[in-house]
Amino acid sequence: MNTTTAVAPVITASNDALRRDFPLRPFAIRHKLSGHPLLTLPRIAQLAAELPRDLIEYNSGKVAISQDPDAIPSVDLDPVEVVKRIETAGAWMVLKRVENSPEYRRLLEDTLLSVARARGFNSLLDAGFEQVEGFLFVSSPNSTTPFHLDSEDNFFVHIHGEKFFTIYDNTDRAVVDDDEIERSMTKHRNLKFDERFAPRATEFHLFAGEGCYVPYQWPHWVRTAGTYSISMAITWKTREVRRNNDLHFFNSWLRGIGLPQKPPGRQPALDALKLALYRTVATAIRPLRSSMAMRKVLRRIALGKKANYYLKGA
Repeated sequence: MNTTTAVAPVITASNDALRRDFPLRPFAIRHKLSGHPLLTLPRIAQLAAELPRDLIEYNSGKVAISQDPDAIPSVDLDPVEVVKRIETAGAWMVLKRVENSPEYRRLLEDTLLSVARARGFNSLLDAGFEQVEGFLFVSSPNSTTPFHLDSEDNFFVHIHGEKFFTIYDNTDRAVVDDDEIERSMTKHRNLKFDERFAPRATEFHLFAGEGCYVPYQWPHWVRTAGTYSISMAITWKTREVRRNNDLHFFNSWLRGIGLPQKPPGRQPALDALKLALYRTVATAIRPLRSSMAMRKVLRRIALGKKANYYLKGA
């Protein structure tokens, strides 16, 4: 991990939000990443050619906020062409785990290190920024990212275009209940949206150089305006987040074989036993994940036959 002392502030937040709200509530941020050479369409197209295909997901941007995951319209282009033609492709795309590229990993870590310094820490680990990952989003004009939640904390930085990011309180079980949280994390991220939720939202209207902090499991949906959009999610998982995620996945598997489970935190002693078993199995199969073919098989076993929905012919 990068622990150098001379790190310019890449991400800043107004009104002392880093001290007041982090990591419990969303807040607006500003950043200095717009125009960065790694975040331009030509370089993103190159990255799309380099990444394993199962780390690239894309479909039509003309979808509903409450989109049925079994009826998502596709785009008949290869990933590189989607990026090159994003202004007219009518597409939404995410390049996952971009930290697999050393250049992008340095960018992610240097950006988060600037936040760690602003909070008074000397390193990413001291600040709790573990398992740092990056997700690059490229969207055509007037595209929608359906209502969903994510399994990590996230500084969402907007690079190009105009975007509306609408987020909801994850403690409001009238919006998303415990069963929906587990299903979104383990089967498909899309959630059911009801227009009655709208008054409960916090909306961030983003232009280049702006962004927002998205806490763990806070449901949200996103739309672009009249030009193509580039954004990046700079994410990390704390130890507590990794623990909750592992329990959600193990609970989902147990539920799938007919054993109902309570959400993480309701039965601490049983949670500890389940966590130990799950991590023992996960450690044993980790070497298999170096192969894309085996990753597809493992996803099918763990998440069901539709787990590879974003891969044609999978």
